[in-house]
Amino acid sequence: MIEWALTFLEIMAVVSAFLGMIIVIMMFLAIAKRLSKQVPTLPKMPKKKPVKKERRTEHMSNQAKEGVTFNDIFMFMIAVPLVLLWVGFAGFVIHSGLQDDSVLEQIEGYTTLIAILGGPALLIIKDALDVWKQEQAEKTAFYKVKAQSVIDYNDSVLKQAQQIESKAQEQEHKMESKK
Repeated sequence: MIEWALTFLEIMAVVSAFLGMIIVIMMFLAIAKRLSKQVPTLPKMPKKKPVKKERRTEHMSNQAKEGVTFNDIFMFMIAVPLVLLWVGFAGFVIHSGLQDDSVLEQIEGYTTLIAILGGPALLIIKDALDVWKQEQAEKTAFYKVKAQSVIDYNDSVLKQAQQIESKAQEQEHKMESKK
């Protein structure tokens, strides 16, 4: 039982080390890409391209694209596996404790390991929830502004229709009075 848990932890350590190497390689590639953009190159001869009429929506969708940031890579390569490892190991300890009394005898070591993994995992979860709350607040504010603009637009359309109708009535009265 303990040997299986140790083997599981060793496998998770190897996977974490592999993911760490991937992150380091991706960081070096991103730095190299930025540096290569700064190196001056010889001017190229312009190629004649067929004129394509670009739609406004295509231009807007190109502007809305976001690149992958270091924080995105960090969250998917480090934070998510850490939280999953913490939850999985805690569930494993609970399940094993219910099945085997020897786990309960060594529960202090298991709880220490859960606490070590749990500290960073809880901070990551808290930060993720804070970001989610901020996004929800931004969405709510956006929809409030959007709803208010629709209300203002409808009011202005009604006022304009009333003004057009009153001007039309004034014109009719002027025409009738001239007769």
